[in-house]
Amino acid sequence: MLFDRLGGLDLEIDSCDTELRERDTTSGFTRTTTVVSLHGDGHTGRGEDVTYDSEPHYTVAERGSGLPLPGGDTLAEFSDHLDGVDLFPGAVPERSVFRNYRRWAVESAALDLALRQAGTDLGSRLDRGYDPVRFLVSTRLGEPPTGDRVFDLLDRDPDLGFKLDPTPAWTPALVEQLADTGAVRTLDLKGLYGGTEVDVSATPELYDLVLEGFPDAVIEDPDLTDETRPLFEGHEGRVSWDYPIRGVDSVRALPWEPDWLNIKPSRFGSVESLLDTVEYAREHDIRLYGGGQFELGVGRAHLHALASLFYPDGPNDIAPRGYNVPDLPTELPGSPLDPPVDPVGLEW
Repeated sequence: MLFDRLGGLDLEIDSCDTELRERDTTSGFTRTTTVVSLHGDGHTGRGEDVTYDSEPHYTVAERGSGLPLPGGDTLAEFSDHLDGVDLFPGAVPERSVFRNYRRWAVESAALDLALRQAGTDLGSRLDRGYDPVRFLVSTRLGEPPTGDRVFDLLDRDPDLGFKLDPTPAWTPALVEQLADTGAVRTLDLKGLYGGTEVDVSATPELYDLVLEGFPDAVIEDPDLTDETRPLFEGHEGRVSWDYPIRGVDSVRALPWEPDWLNIKPSRFGSVESLLDTVEYAREHDIRLYGGGQFELGVGRAHLHALASLFYPDGPNDIAPRGYNVPDLPTELPGSPLDPPVDPVGLEW
């Protein structure tokens, strides 16, 4: 088991502090995250809390370090202890998955710290090499939707690929324009969210438009209703799952054995759950790619490291941060991203 190569790492934590991050995004909202830093034995390990509700981040910032420091002399003991720790003391997060997001921030910081204290990096510990990472650019098309940002980016770099979020406002003409670029690799239907600002209602018209308009693209998170399920007959191999994937049991619970999974580390909460799911996918010939959550700090580097080790050639929705800001920087890195020359810890 992959986690067995990490769980025995010695871990010494002396203190903890946090840093609030905020930035406007191309999706029309201000992203707030918290970078968690664990210090010990002259080293620092970092992780990033990607909880989408801003208030819990402000609460942590107001409390100072705020987060409890569980015991344990190894990474595995630390992880076990986290099972009984409330990382939202005195509050109930808006969504239960936010507990996983915060746990991942703390546990990934602990992994980063343990690796640094051992003088090694994740790839070396897992006996895997770092490969160049291909990425897609994820962007919204505005209201009313247009392909302007896609075309602007392709003018800069014709080799870019895209992950887009279709909405009922998409027209056949827009789909034809986008499809003609040959650059749309993944389409996220966002059919499994509930009560969020990104919900997209499942309609046969939208799903049929997407399936027919992009015959080679991976289709993510459809809502399979009595009306939409028949549309996917014969297309099951193109379907990928993101929102429900939080461990091996969630993969087994899918409507059919998947061909694709979007791996977002924060959804898993623990390092062990993440690595167990990666191993399960490899054993069952399930193709993987990485997904991001508008990380503003080290969380983005962690996504790149994991993709580099396990799914470097997938349609990874983990473009560097500059692609997520409303006003594009003058210089942007192209795909693939070069692997690190001298990796350390969990960063990349």
